[in-house]
Amino acid sequence: MCCVPRRYVLFFFLLFRQGCSYIRNSFVHHCSKKIGLKASLKDEVIVKMEDIVSLCRRRGFVFGSSEIYNGFNGFYDYGPLGVELKKNIKDRWWRDMVQCRDDIFGLDSSIISSPLVWEASGHVGSFSDPMVIDKKSGKRFRADQLVCALAKKENGEDLGMLTMLESDDCISDLSALAKKYFKDKTCVIDESTLIYVSELDGGDIMQSIPSPDDQSRIGDLTPPKPFNLMFETKIGPSGANKGFLRPETAQGLFVNFKRLLEYNSGKMPFAAAQIGLGFRNEIAPKNGLLRVREFTMAEIEHFVHPEEKDHPKFLIIADTSMVLFDRDAQMGSGKTMCISAGDAVTKKIINNQTLAYFMARTQLFAEKIGLATNKLRFRQHLKTEMAHYAADCWDLEVLTAYGWIECVGHADRACYDLKVHAKATNTVNEAQKLLDQPKEVTCIEFVPNRKLIGQSFKADQVQVHALLEEFSQDQLLKLDEELEQHGKAAVGKFEISRDMIQIKTSKKKVESEKYVPSVIEPSFGIGRLVHALLEHSFSQREGDEQRVVMRFKPNVAPVKCTILNLQSNAIFIPFVAKIENLLTAASIAHKTDTSGQSVGRRYARADEIGVPYGVTIDFQTVNDDSVTLRDRDSMAQVRVPISAIPDLLYTLCGRHASDQPTPWTQATQAFPKVDEQPAIKNGTMLDHTPRATFSRPAKPIL
Repeated sequence: MCCVPRRYVLFFFLLFRQGCSYIRNSFVHHCSKKIGLKASLKDEVIVKMEDIVSLCRRRGFVFGSSEIYNGFNGFYDYGPLGVELKKNIKDRWWRDMVQCRDDIFGLDSSIISSPLVWEASGHVGSFSDPMVIDKKSGKRFRADQLVCALAKKENGEDLGMLTMLESDDCISDLSALAKKYFKDKTCVIDESTLIYVSELDGGDIMQSIPSPDDQSRIGDLTPPKPFNLMFETKIGPSGANKGFLRPETAQGLFVNFKRLLEYNSGKMPFAAAQIGLGFRNEIAPKNGLLRVREFTMAEIEHFVHPEEKDHPKFLIIADTSMVLFDRDAQMGSGKTMCISAGDAVTKKIINNQTLAYFMARTQLFAEKIGLATNKLRFRQHLKTEMAHYAADCWDLEVLTAYGWIECVGHADRACYDLKVHAKATNTVNEAQKLLDQPKEVTCIEFVPNRKLIGQSFKADQVQVHALLEEFSQDQLLKLDEELEQHGKAAVGKFEISRDMIQIKTSKKKVESEKYVPSVIEPSFGIGRLVHALLEHSFSQREGDEQRVVMRFKPNVAPVKCTILNLQSNAIFIPFVAKIENLLTAASIAHKTDTSGQSVGRRYARADEIGVPYGVTIDFQTVNDDSVTLRDRDSMAQVRVPISAIPDLLYTLCGRHASDQPTPWTQATQAFPKVDEQPAIKNGTMLDHTPRATFSRPAKPIL
């Protein structure tokens, strides 16, 4: 046997792979997440994730599950503010996408379903990520998140392979690692050898790859193997029945298609939606809410004729502008384009109207909840990323501190899902279309000789009949030709003869036709939207970086209004209670802060959790039953009668999460601005501070 050094095996392997297009494809997706990052963040404050994490834990947005027990990675608990923020996003989504649309209705399917559902859908066999294991430490890594490359001396001499977790700039980070590990400041990374570990075939190749935890331990990683991401559970006291926690909510809609079509009186097209939990046993959960093991999804399945994908309401959103990053740009210029939904369909950039319709709806929804418009784009899936059955796929990506992250997926899934469930259960998942004019069609059907088939195949006769039932009309014609020519033909693993079956052709007029609908699916990751919104809302007061302001839009803000008293004076207590009762009766989320700290400090505390408006009770309140209402973003104030507060807050925030708030200047134009009031009125005077303006007695109270 010829013994070849392992490093040469790897060298020749990588040299061969250099010409393969899929190396470029595997990295272009990663690189596309970073393209435009510097341009998009120009002149903007880059949010530090440690600041966001600190705020979330300290102020009750999000924290790790079972923290006191050092709980598992990938599970999070939403605190008092986080649960309200998440609920407001879900409520806005439900009213925007479902309740306000007459062609979409809701469903709430079970979290646990029969394993047969997941076998038919392909999840049991292929819902997996590639995994490698460090043989020494036992640590698991996602192989498609590990990169390796060859380090060389300045003169071109090989130093060895290095492995690390993927980053924003793999080449630069590997180069820094090489200089440190090999103690050579002149060494470089051979970019042509850069590859994901998941692309390696195992065997001798893996013996040249070091562990990302210790570059000196070469060959300690196992070859990549698929790891199924579904959580398995046992059902019933015997534990004999196996079930799975759903990895997506979509299958619950597909398996109920017949019920949904019946509910809709057989009318097409229509859509069904649901919000619910999904579970994925991630190999390496990371980046907070972005990659977790338990998550909330909001999905719509729009059922439509496969050859008629125009949307009846497309003209409503045709002028909506979106930033698109199509596959040609990803493989070429790296530049995005800003284009209307209508033009994108006309130019065939987006496959069809219905797909573009939901993309535009997603764009509008993202803007309504407060995501920064200049940090949104739709990235088209590369051909190598798409499922074999998909017609077109686009992800809404949001720019965050982690780069561009997918928050909403849009997929034209064709007829795949309904067909596989129909085949697995021997049911019919079809809709019916009435024709404008009756038409004559050719019908081809088979007539089996059941007696002869039974005698020939005995216990297998049921399987033979089932296989013949699955034949399309074209397949039956080919079967008939083969039987005529050879006297026998194969049906699956069985062989039938001419006398076992007759193929009959007839013509008839029909007034309708049946078809299996295509499915177009927008799928929203609610946790990812929460994360993106936390980042995009994070800001600091100009000139005071210590003062954090969460600029949530009023309609999604967890708390709409804070109630403050100017001083710890018993005279203000009845007014505090009166306003609390008014806001409670109006179902307006509010928070009362009557601590002894200064009003300015308490305003700052409210700004930090994103409260858009603040009511302050001062000495003028005692005289005329009015209060100051402060706007968080502009810090402007108006004087408002207490009785008018609920209606004004409704106008500013919307009665529901889906209502569009009215801007401050427009909503408050009927009320006097505080700084325009007379200096002294009814025995009180205005006191101006950098943070707010308050009224106090003109003469000291003795």
